[in-house]
Amino acid sequence: MLSFIGNIATLNKPCISIVGSRNASVAGQRLTQRFAGELSELGYAIVSGLARGIDSAAHQASIKGGTIAIFAGGLNIIAPEENIPLANEILKQNGVWVSEQPINWQPRAQDFPKRNRIIAGMSSATLVIEAAHRSGSLITARLANEMGRQVLAVPGSPLDPRSDGPNKLIRNGATLVSSTQEIVEAIAPLETGQLQFQLQEDTNNREDWDISHSDQAVSPTEPNEVERQAIIEKLSIAPVEMDDLLHFSGLASGTLQILLLELDLAGRLERHQGNRVSVLP
Repeated sequence: MLSFIGNIATLNKPCISIVGSRNASVAGQRLTQRFAGELSELGYAIVSGLARGIDSAAHQASIKGGTIAIFAGGLNIIAPEENIPLANEILKQNGVWVSEQPINWQPRAQDFPKRNRIIAGMSSATLVIEAAHRSGSLITARLANEMGRQVLAVPGSPLDPRSDGPNKLIRNGATLVSSTQEIVEAIAPLETGQLQFQLQEDTNNREDWDISHSDQAVSPTEPNEVERQAIIEKLSIAPVEMDDLLHFSGLASGTLQILLLELDLAGRLERHQGNRVSVLP
């Protein structure tokens, strides 16, 4: 039996699940935000698992249209704790929390595949963006396929382990997608009514982004190992803009510049036109 908190009317919308890596790259998170935001504007409810990385990016981008968060534990147990503000904002913006576990249930390892089957079952299609070879996102995709749902995947570089999952899904018959229009076209036969695709060509408008550069006047602190590892995880061989890296890493700009300089001196960073950077394979 499922329990719900929030605007139940949101569950009546056509749903698409978006899942992927917890240690997602900036490129993966940026792409997730674009897809989730555009699909939400077209009237779809985005379903995901409230985890770090791709899940969080999907919820954040679709929050104004009503997004659906599936819990592995009880509805009063929000995990990870860093997503408590995001979870609360989901309810404020007509979204829904869903769980099949009782109140106060602490999620166990075996509860996450159970959550994944709900994610797959609530949606007409599941989109996978970045997933390692043995990730929970691939479990969601397998369950979606077994339920007769459409499985979509965004391809990636074979040099990035986070692309192993989507690339394998595509080899095994998942639908390759690289744009919101392709997603809509792929799921249109599954729906009773087809939504018309009308989006602006320019999807890089940053007027709504909350990126503050006030920390540039503050003397940067020496980066720690956690911050160094976080930047390595956020970067991939796909070039990303510095503003995006600053936004998704959550670091002060001075600290970020020090970390990039360290990578540059170590021969691991490649700089591109347009103030973009990538990590060398």
